[in-house]
Amino acid sequence: MIDAVSYTASLMQLSLTPENIRDLINLAGLVIDVAGVMVILTGAAVSTLLYLANVVNGSSSLLVYRKNVGRSLLLGLEFLVGGDVIRTVSVAHPELMDVIVLAMIVVIRTAMSWAMEVELDGRWPWLAWSATPNSETPGAPPAS
Repeated sequence: MIDAVSYTASLMQLSLTPENIRDLINLAGLVIDVAGVMVILTGAAVSTLLYLANVVNGSSSLLVYRKNVGRSLLLGLEFLVGGDVIRTVSVAHPELMDVIVLAMIVVIRTAMSWAMEVELDGRWPWLAWSATPNSETPGAPPAS
């Protein structure tokens, strides 16, 4: 039988103080950063294995390989930006410099994402929906 006093004491040890909450948020940011790195590494490895398998079969395409690696980089960058945002939010009283650094990181990574999107698909990300053959009206989003 569980003693009520010891049970209550153990619950009190698990209390969430602001420091504990910040630690959890920092941990969440770190986990998301690690996930981003893992997405990039796994995507690059899988893309390389697929490319090598296609080389053996005689149907290799460097363009497909580049697109696959690029897509894993784009997804990994999204995770990394999310981790940066979470860690900046976890600061008790973020200073202006913290926000400026975060804004610069987001701008640089967004520019990288856009440049990679142009490299992979040959168009700006916001023009992707206008290039679909099913749109009846120019500039209209595709029908679902």
